[in-house]
Amino acid sequence: MEVSRIRALRGPNLWSRHPAVEAIVVCPDKERNLDHLPGFENRLRERFPELAMLRPAGHDEAVSMAQAFEFAALGLQAQAGCPVTFSRTSPTIDAGTYQVVVEYSEEAVGRLAFDLAAALCRAAYDDTPFDLGEALARLRELDEDVRLGPSTGAIVYAAAARNIPFRRLTEGSMVQFGWGSRQRRIQAAETDRTSAVAESIAQDKDLSKILLHAAGVPVPVGRPVLSAEDAWAAACEFGLPVVVKPQDGNQGRGVAVNLSTREQVEAAYAIAAEVSDEVLVERYLPGHDYRLLVVGDKLVAAARRDPPLVVGDGRHSIRQLVDRVNSDPRRGEGHATSLTRIRLDEVALALLRAAGLTPESVPARGQRVVLRNNANLSTGGTATDVTDDVHPEFAARAVAAAQTIGLDIAGVDVVCDSVLRPLEEQGGGIVEINAAPGLRMHLQPSFGKGRPVGEAIIASMFAPGDDARIPLVAVAGTNGKTTTVRLIACILGRQRLRVGMTTTDGVYVGDRRIDTGDCSGPKSARNVLLHPEVDAAVLETARGGVLREGLGFDRCDVAVVTNIGLGDHLGLSYISTVEDLSVVKRVIVQNVKPTTGVAVLNAADPMVARMADSCPGSVIYFATDRHHPVMAMHRAQRKRVVYRDGDAIVASAGSIEQRIPLSEIPLTQNGAIGFQVENAMAATAAAWALGVDWRTIRLGLSLFVNDAQTAPGRFNVFTYRGATLIADYGHNPDAIQALVEAIENMPAGRSGRRSVVISGAGDRRDQDIRRQTEILGGAFDRVILYQDQCQRGRADGEVLALLREGLAEASRTSDVQEIRGEFLAIDTALADLRPGDLCLILIDQIEEALEHIARRLAEG
Repeated sequence: MEVSRIRALRGPNLWSRHPAVEAIVVCPDKERNLDHLPGFENRLRERFPELAMLRPAGHDEAVSMAQAFEFAALGLQAQAGCPVTFSRTSPTIDAGTYQVVVEYSEEAVGRLAFDLAAALCRAAYDDTPFDLGEALARLRELDEDVRLGPSTGAIVYAAAARNIPFRRLTEGSMVQFGWGSRQRRIQAAETDRTSAVAESIAQDKDLSKILLHAAGVPVPVGRPVLSAEDAWAAACEFGLPVVVKPQDGNQGRGVAVNLSTREQVEAAYAIAAEVSDEVLVERYLPGHDYRLLVVGDKLVAAARRDPPLVVGDGRHSIRQLVDRVNSDPRRGEGHATSLTRIRLDEVALALLRAAGLTPESVPARGQRVVLRNNANLSTGGTATDVTDDVHPEFAARAVAAAQTIGLDIAGVDVVCDSVLRPLEEQGGGIVEINAAPGLRMHLQPSFGKGRPVGEAIIASMFAPGDDARIPLVAVAGTNGKTTTVRLIACILGRQRLRVGMTTTDGVYVGDRRIDTGDCSGPKSARNVLLHPEVDAAVLETARGGVLREGLGFDRCDVAVVTNIGLGDHLGLSYISTVEDLSVVKRVIVQNVKPTTGVAVLNAADPMVARMADSCPGSVIYFATDRHHPVMAMHRAQRKRVVYRDGDAIVASAGSIEQRIPLSEIPLTQNGAIGFQVENAMAATAAAWALGVDWRTIRLGLSLFVNDAQTAPGRFNVFTYRGATLIADYGHNPDAIQALVEAIENMPAGRSGRRSVVISGAGDRRDQDIRRQTEILGGAFDRVILYQDQCQRGRADGEVLALLREGLAEASRTSDVQEIRGEFLAIDTALADLRPGDLCLILIDQIEEALEHIARRLAEG
């Protein structure tokens, strides 16, 4: 078994909506049926007993090594605790070659699972050892390292529950919610509206106390100190016991409480000074340690925190008791789990020594042995939820403290006897305000019920019902995608929306191009959705990006499929037939918003029309012939359709009808260019689906000019020395046929000589390359063939030979030339033009060729 071409499908894809890892797996003859490998499955199960059934009961089909690999990759992740359920193995047209797809929750974990599954299968094949425990430990450790922590994860899950899209921006905890101009960002429990000034104040414990005291909020008396001696002086000044802590620390690092001797104070100063250059000494407040979470102007959760401790049983040592506590599966290293393991470090050992104990001491039954003076969860403490017990005035003090500092999300640390009474009545005080507070203790407290704090944070960021999405239109098809995208963007721009657009020509925001080249893939789509100035997105969605990585978005409002026809790029990436191609193009239709989303489909293309069955929303059909059976059925059901009626485009739904004269749509040249009429109908339907008013739709269609600047390489028409010159990027038989039909309807195409300049892309099938010139041979007098700049795996001259073969039975062509180089071929065609002639130039390097033509026009 050979595993190759491993890809991460990060968005909805050909196989499912789940993110997945896809690999090509090649199996030799004997590995295509595990029945030909006696004992293999038994050896595999000996090494991985939890492996799922490879062959469902009652099924007799052969099971390949690729399927064993699939189930191993899925099962290893599942056993490691990853929430994955989907996998699939699909044979390709190449015998013994399979596409294996396995869902992942974290990409790095999914890739490692593939490596480990391959190793597991090899071990079973060779009858060598495989350490399952080590493999699962590696997966768990990696998963813990790369997945979002509990605080950030709770906020992300709350957003997902509200259908708010999210994207992790870093390997850490920075996440974007929403798209374009509707986006918001968080980093852990901080939002993009958490003031840097407020965070700085919160980090300065002394300044925080000064501001809180000035606002009338109870705080313990204290001051910064400069040395161990000064720390003891401050302790004597305020009265013992005292607290010593770093002035800008966090997570309880370097904090020592309830210190009553000079030795303790000076030792605590030394520890705190290692954490921060500035150390604070303040009066110790007796009572319990409480953490209150304030979001906006509300107290949303409260917990009592208790220090890490063990309770003696008269038989086990302190070390053994700590090990027993740490065996709780809720305890782990760091912050990935709900609780943190207790550490017998220097701080704990010092406390034990002060109590006359060592780790090997055996405490009496019921004796409580405290291992930290502070109660932070990050040092092994526990939390008990007390949210329902908080007195309203107590809560008001916490909210006032957070607002005094200026934090929209704050963890307010309070020391007092109880939260049942106002803070002032019991002599308690607020000892710290924390920016980016940890949420673990509220989500999964050690005792009591968890609180929906993630939901509270999302509710503070987004109004009820706001999903933070901008209108998103995805456009797929064989031909017409780019023009349709530009038309839709033009219409939306008339609504004063800043439109982000991806095409094969680049990425545009408004009128500005921000990226160049073929940008019809998921990376460019994600970049548009990241852009903070984009109010609406129109995304050309090419097959290659869908196969390579999936979609760059989770849902779209409108999915437009222009056509499938005879297809294009067939034979690549195991997409060999138009049926295969339609499955790829269908992905955007499958991922329109349920109920409210709309698919705009070409009713005249059978492959496209059938995609309606996969749409979770509604459908608008378009076609030039309103009597087409699909259109007629849709109209009879009073559903929306767009069609051509003589010299107008008509949008109809039941008794409602809107007519747009083709004379008002310059793109169509008064309806003479049939494929542009179809593009205009698709764009009209998409705008209608988005709820754009008809006045705006008509205005957008009327203002769209199909020149080399607005739509480069899309039927750009020029006049050169009395001849008509057309530049187009048509590069497949359907496009060539549409161009020929358009030219037949143009006045310039009905008189004078016709010439065409053409090459062929080497990554097309032989029959597709031949078919292009077969069509042109019946419509043009002169054909100039040129060799494309990139032959895409073809031998020198091979494409030209195929193009010549297509002209072998030409009914009209009488003159064929071969030219090396696109620009020389263009010059050759131009040099022979006379007034009244028509020349079609099928360009390859769009921008460079159009610039070359522009220079020749200027010279002429």
